[in-house]
Amino acid sequence: MVLSGHALACTRDDRVLFQDLNFRVSDGQALLVEGRNGTGKTTLLRTLCGIRRPDEGDIHCDGNCIYALGSDYHHHMVYVGHMDGIKKELTAEENLKVLSALGRAGRWGIEDALARVRLRGFEDVHAGKFSAGQRRRLGLARLLVSRAEIWILDEPFTSLDRYGVELVEELVAEHMAQGGLVVVTSHHPMNFGEAAVQRLDLSAGT
Repeated sequence: MVLSGHALACTRDDRVLFQDLNFRVSDGQALLVEGRNGTGKTTLLRTLCGIRRPDEGDIHCDGNCIYALGSDYHHHMVYVGHMDGIKKELTAEENLKVLSALGRAGRWGIEDALARVRLRGFEDVHAGKFSAGQRRRLGLARLLVSRAEIWILDEPFTSLDRYGVELVEELVAEHMAQGGLVVVTSHHPMNFGEAAVQRLDLSAGT
């Protein structure tokens, strides 16, 4: 699977965030999006998810425009943004049931996924009672219960302790080793293991 951007440009409040942006990342690889605050990292990731359209240019998945693919593209992609994306009034198990129902079932069952993110025993606890780090780990568990080849992660280390950081790095490394593709932003150094990594710096605007 190949995800590519062609002559992308995005503006916000009449200010150009980036323009003439091109990239190509394929299975087993990672694209690390870097740049100062306000350079458009989150905007780019939301554009890659199809949440917003670029002002110029196109995004292709395996040669097809993602907007033409529609739901077919979204079945192959999972997005973890700044917000945890969980419902506080639902239990941990109920949250993952909802999230897994939105896409294709992953290799991990719900109980195993909760155990992997160190939430075993919290299945019936409402997410509203979790700490910020626990909520973040629950949000990341969606990566395990969804069979998506493309992971788009916006600051995945937010609210995580050292174990949580190591967990994210392990999950990303395993995903790429299995042929997955990752696009990620992070203000902190990230260990990708032996995987091929491309760096895209938006500070220059191109």
